[in-house]
Amino acid sequence: MSLEEKINSNIKAAMLAKNEAALRALRAVKSAILLAKTSGVGAVVSPEDEIKILQKLVKQRKESVEIYEKQGREDLSKGEKEEIAEIEKYLPAQMNEADVRSELIKIIATLGAASPGDTGKVMGAASKAFAGKADNKMVAAIVKELLVG
Repeated sequence: MSLEEKINSNIKAAMLAKNEAALRALRAVKSAILLAKTSGVGAVVSPEDEIKILQKLVKQRKESVEIYEKQGREDLSKGEKEEIAEIEKYLPAQMNEADVRSELIKIIATLGAASPGDTGKVMGAASKAFAGKADNKMVAAIVKELLVG
């Protein structure tokens, strides 16, 4: 069952359960997948593309939460947090900081990176290794710490 099929069946379930937060999130995911399918020549959305779409939707909502909380709008940030929780159900499990750090140490050793000038090389390999499994901001911070420290 593809992600799109899962989303469509879960939209029906959310409608029956009258779960507004899930319904908003699932409709956003469906919309993003449809946009990806209709924009461009290939019109085929691979599982990797689906993960990128979901990550983008989560990132947008996290940025909105930040803004809403700075403005003291807890009512709006609550809705965004509910949507984040719903969308994250479809993403692969995220690696914790300790796992990311140990994998990065291996990548740095394999590449022979030793200075901050090698950051780009390490980040390129890390982004492939952690695709969809770790937050890029966290990875970049750990890489910087390991190469400088």
